[in-house]
Amino acid sequence: MKANLSARRARATRVLAPVAVAALLLASTAACGSDSTGEGTDQGVHTLTPEPEESPAESASPRTQESFAASVSAESERVRQEAAKRLDEVEGRGNAVADVSVNGLPLTASEEVRSALVRVTNPTDEAAFYAVKVEFLDAEDKVLDTVVVGVPDAPPDRTVEVQANSRKAAGVKTFPRVAQAMRG
Repeated sequence: MKANLSARRARATRVLAPVAVAALLLASTAACGSDSTGEGTDQGVHTLTPEPEESPAESASPRTQESFAASVSAESERVRQEAAKRLDEVEGRGNAVADVSVNGLPLTASEEVRSALVRVTNPTDEAAFYAVKVEFLDAEDKVLDTVVVGVPDAPPDRTVEVQANSRKAAGVKTFPRVAQAMRG
């Protein structure tokens, strides 16, 4: 009996709730649109947000996905070039090899690139630019490819992850390693 009563109340609530909301909206619209004389008042329903004149598909977005991707790609290339420039000036392995670790990412048969996850931990008190050279080696320690990545403004006492991708090492089981790393 109690379950039957609860079920009826639940059905009544589902039916009455939309009716109550509609009545409340109608009452508030009438109250806002009336004046003391009742003459010349607009009793129609007013929308709070106007309908767009054109559908979103018809109007061109000022920033398309292609332009956004190109922008991101251009910025990534700028950072990579800055990192390569800084590493050209470094003798030896650099001052930040201890701040960087690298792990290979799982390989699938259909991949066109081989990827490594580069983790940079900035132990200093200030944000710093990191330039990292990653080598992809095969099982015989032969370097198949070298990739340079940059990490601009790595925050202090935080770890930042970037990906190093190699097309030359695609489809081959590789072992990535940090060849050089420079902070500053």
